[in-house]
Amino acid sequence: MKAFKAPKKSLGNLEPEAAATLISAASDVALVLDSNGVIRDLSFNNEELSLELEGYAKLLGQNWIDTVTVESRPKVESLLREAASKGAPRWRQVNHPSAGGASVPVLYSAVQVGDEGRIVAFGRDLRAISALQQRLVDAQQSMERDYSRLRHVETRYRLLFQMSSEAVLIVDALTQKVSDANPAAGQLFGETARRFLGRPFSEVFDAESAPGVQSLLAGVRAAGRADDVRARLVDNERDVLVSASLFRQENSSLFLVRLSPVHDEARAEAMPKLKWKLLKLVESAPDGFVVTGADGRMITANAAFLDMVQLPTEEQARGESLERWLGRPGADVNVLMATLRQRGSVRLFATTINGDYGATAEVEVSAVSVMNGGAPCFGFTIRNVGRRLSAEARTGRELPRSVQQLTELIGRVSLKDLVRETTDVIERLCIEAALEMTGDNRASAAEMLGLSRQSLYVKLRRYGLGDLAAEGGGP
Repeated sequence: MKAFKAPKKSLGNLEPEAAATLISAASDVALVLDSNGVIRDLSFNNEELSLELEGYAKLLGQNWIDTVTVESRPKVESLLREAASKGAPRWRQVNHPSAGGASVPVLYSAVQVGDEGRIVAFGRDLRAISALQQRLVDAQQSMERDYSRLRHVETRYRLLFQMSSEAVLIVDALTQKVSDANPAAGQLFGETARRFLGRPFSEVFDAESAPGVQSLLAGVRAAGRADDVRARLVDNERDVLVSASLFRQENSSLFLVRLSPVHDEARAEAMPKLKWKLLKLVESAPDGFVVTGADGRMITANAAFLDMVQLPTEEQARGESLERWLGRPGADVNVLMATLRQRGSVRLFATTINGDYGATAEVEVSAVSVMNGGAPCFGFTIRNVGRRLSAEARTGRELPRSVQQLTELIGRVSLKDLVRETTDVIERLCIEAALEMTGDNRASAAEMLGLSRQSLYVKLRRYGLGDLAAEGGGP
């Protein structure tokens, strides 16, 4: 510490009141202690600090060491000892307990004045600095947590990226150069994944396929999505299905491009031969076969189903609802789905299938629910039964001959028509039974049925029963 060169000359005869004013102005809190460390007087230059420390009533007459927290007592002892030895004063942070429960940090320096061992302790309020330090610590901890989450996310991303069996490339949207590729991409191209880095993405495909891939990327950039395209690799001439999605990282846009082999041989390598044969049989089966997700949207379909719904490619059906083609909208498919969720299978469900260009066919549907991980998927076998129907075409005015035929109409005609036709069936069956019981005696049959002979003859003509011409066509 460097003292004044001529304090008596520069300060003159300083009065106690003037000295007290200087001490108060130089600190936020000032303590006047006796030689035993007892607070004999104090001043506050900060009203908030006075309220925190409960002012004069709490501190005056107390031993200084008793007004601080336990961990600050050694610091107070050091301040008093240094002041008594008239050594160079040092600043030490001391914490006072407050009425609110939290400690109040104060930076103190103590100096012995006069010949009676009086000590003056100058204190500076550190609450603002402490609050800034705490905010800095909180911000640092928050950043550490964010960095930790980002590291975990990146680790999971890298793990999924590396372990994915599907070839995935990351392509810069501006330069269209490959910035990353997973090992599956290397296996697909017959090279190591690192050899792709920095190469233009268009060089991966042959000259005929490159424009289609460029159109795919342009569509994804403009609209956020585009239909998958089929392309051929330039190195091994293998056909792949290319799909892409756009995402942003920092200030740049990137394409996430997936390449799925479409060669039968490539798919056959991933499964046992017997399973592959089964899939080939399903694909070539004359009955339609469809797999949907739990929401009823198409995952895959065989060629027979595409013929039924008049679609040229499977891609046009993928993602569409089965309800678009099967049965009445909002009825048959919902019934099928509800039954599958409840029972797990459906057999010989009679309905219709409608093509995109107006073709309609009578079909029978058998379906099963298969658990795929945590969510089920549904498989539907759809058989065209139009050839099974009676060769005699029935018009809307003709009647079914049995109850079984009548139930086949459920879902095809309205309830009003069903009730009317049900009444006609019962009436006809009753007339046939009466004629059989009376040995074709129509007068007796009319009496048994409670009808007049004229009414019976009208109904016989209506239903085409008996030989009315032999009896002159009337009663």
